[in-house]
Amino acid sequence: MSKALGIIPARWNSSRFPGKPLHLIAGKPLLKHVWERCIRAKNLDLIVIATDDMRIASAAFEWGAEVALTSPKHRSGTNRIAEVARKTKQFAYVTNIQGDEPLIDPRLIDNIVEKLQSDHKLGIVTAAHPFKDPADAFSPHQVKVVLDLRGNALYFSRSAIPFSRNGGLASPEVPRRMAKRASLLRHQGIYGFRRETLLQFVSWKPSPLERAESLEQLRALENGVTVHVLVTATGSPGIDTPEEATALEQKLARANRRVSS
Repeated sequence: MSKALGIIPARWNSSRFPGKPLHLIAGKPLLKHVWERCIRAKNLDLIVIATDDMRIASAAFEWGAEVALTSPKHRSGTNRIAEVARKTKQFAYVTNIQGDEPLIDPRLIDNIVEKLQSDHKLGIVTAAHPFKDPADAFSPHQVKVVLDLRGNALYFSRSAIPFSRNGGLASPEVPRRMAKRASLLRHQGIYGFRRETLLQFVSWKPSPLERAESLEQLRALENGVTVHVLVTATGSPGIDTPEEATALEQKLARANRRVSS
């Protein structure tokens, strides 16, 4: 059994951006941008939008997506995709693709699936990339990750890690060249799970470090799961506010003008 399932969890009630999945960017719902990127991935045998909201479900049906209606009680997208995974036993691998990353690279999705298929010791595969803006490394809204020599995650944090006693990483005034070091990485919230790892993960209670940092991926590390991190040159930004959606729309418009000129 080597089939891979891609799931995009989507909810309506974002505290900072209600209705975000159906917010129009360049005339197209944000969630549809993500879905269209996913269907370009070659290693996903099925892509499902998992939601508890009929407005999202109806819109996704209209553009031809597979939709799974899930419980409204889920605390996270991971719990939501696990509900779908329980009912789709024919898939050995489950990829959790964030519904607010409209520029997600289909090749990254393929690479995550390939890594899981090629290394049976890995329970989870995720991604990270160097910070483009040095100041972002000090934002609690940007999650950082440090790796061991095999490329597996040692720790995720909202703080700037690693701290270099002699390298000047103690303040946002860090030189730009320092932010581009491979050891200073922004975590990108895409996860490929071995199916049994996913179902085990959601059965565990939130762990102490997870509660301290408010980062559920620490639950996997605290329970001994090997989390491999694919390091890419760049990443795709998430859309968390209407202002970020407007900025992306302007970016896409500029790109289209360059192509047409």
